[in-house]
Amino acid sequence: MDTQFISIHYSDPLWIGIAFLFGLVIRVVGLPPMIGFLMAGFMLNALGVEGGEFLEAMADLGITLLLFSIGLKLKLKSLARPEVWGVANLHMMMVTLTIAAVVLLLSYTSLPLLSDLDIYSALLIGFAMSFSSTVFAVKILDELGASGARHGTTAIGVLVVQDIAAVLFIAVSIGKLPSPWALALLTLIPLRHLLYWMLKKVGHGELLILFGITLALVGADVFELVQIKRDVGALVFGMLLSNHPKADELAKALLGFKELFLVGFFLSVGMTAAPGWTEVLVALLFILFLPIKVGMFYCLFNLFYLRASTSWRTALNLANYSEFGLIVGALATSMGWLPKEWLAVFAVVITISFILSASLINIRDNLYQAWRHRLERFERPKRLHGEEDLDLAHVKVVVFGMGRMGTAAYNAMEADYPDQLVGVELEEEMADEHIAAGRHVVSGDATNPDFWTRAPQLIGGLDWVLLTMTSHQANMSAALRLKEMGFGGRIAAVTKYPDEEVALKEIGVEHTFNIYSEAGLGFANEIHGFLGQNTKAADVSG
Repeated sequence: MDTQFISIHYSDPLWIGIAFLFGLVIRVVGLPPMIGFLMAGFMLNALGVEGGEFLEAMADLGITLLLFSIGLKLKLKSLARPEVWGVANLHMMMVTLTIAAVVLLLSYTSLPLLSDLDIYSALLIGFAMSFSSTVFAVKILDELGASGARHGTTAIGVLVVQDIAAVLFIAVSIGKLPSPWALALLTLIPLRHLLYWMLKKVGHGELLILFGITLALVGADVFELVQIKRDVGALVFGMLLSNHPKADELAKALLGFKELFLVGFFLSVGMTAAPGWTEVLVALLFILFLPIKVGMFYCLFNLFYLRASTSWRTALNLANYSEFGLIVGALATSMGWLPKEWLAVFAVVITISFILSASLINIRDNLYQAWRHRLERFERPKRLHGEEDLDLAHVKVVVFGMGRMGTAAYNAMEADYPDQLVGVELEEEMADEHIAAGRHVVSGDATNPDFWTRAPQLIGGLDWVLLTMTSHQANMSAALRLKEMGFGGRIAAVTKYPDEEVALKEIGVEHTFNIYSEAGLGFANEIHGFLGQNTKAADVSG
């Protein structure tokens, strides 16, 4: 990779500039910029442009940092939950067999690319189409601030199980089993204490960022040396640090770099192969199957006792096809298992599914409200921990988001509202920590329509709602939800930037608190008070 970064072709900045323009236009119309990057790649592909070494290296580094960041937030026990491994395995099997059966039936027709496919090719296509995109889903969850929500952790867990299946498939397909030296990876378990010590000593600046990037790359290379997919290495090295107190800070420090390098990934997907009309039409057949794939996810999550709204959100997090299809396509065409045109089919399928999925995320709650009665028919009466009904009829103040700002707000209002205050936290583990500290905190998601179903008497008696979630979009969504429900009390929210304050006030938020400017003001007032006290003390002593 060191030589690739100095071999930037003169055209690479132009392609990145075009990606920026497409991303800007798409953002203006209210969709995620990644769709613009994909469309830029498709347009460049149509013009005959091919991605070079720099874009490839940029994409690889973006994926490595993304998976390392996932690992920093991923607890191993989350993969052991039945609604994760059970749904992941059942869904892969169901989708693989269903698509394989459809492809096999179409093989008896004269349709281009589908005629004369055998059962092994059909199963291979079905397996490739059973995966959802880790890169896309995690990026969407990051933007929504929902990585720690029930639907976010469940979706990420399913994606990790799928990634493990992908590694096993590739290893078996090319006969490249892990090296015997792979057993030495077990030494990483005690080695994590050394990594903990280093993470503690690097501080909070550039060394922290460099430590994270270095560890992600080292993890990827170490696993590749023992013939295991490098992406798994980045994920595992992130998981080694997931229990460290600075893991969240490290993930935030790497966020900007991860976002930047992922532009290369989305550009590369669009520039992978030049599709013709035949490839596009075949790809559209798989796009028609996408609602069935999502429906299978929804039914399976309900089967494993998730609430209807959580099942719906989790299923839509996974409502796309995966870049793994490109890997399978490249492998299958190189082995002669599929015609080379299938690589273009997979590229088109992935791109269209990304566009549809990103658009659905913006309206998923509106769709849920419209179809609520039908969707709730699939809900089971049993409740998982964190999704049970809540008795909050006595509460006058609710704080959504119990991070540093939320905890400070909770502590400040506790004296004025004894036994009438509750904190709501996305992450179950953090909620449990607050409960152990003596605070009245429940696990829940303010943006989820069913949170208010869990606590039906809450909204009627509320005086104040404090929105202190780290994501501006989450605070906006929660405020809009409250207004839609006719909440007549007062809403306050934290912000980082002036435009966020304007957006919140436009939808009826009464008070906003800019954590940057207000923190400085608070510090100045405290110093002023401190100096005043010292002056009085000096006068008295004089």
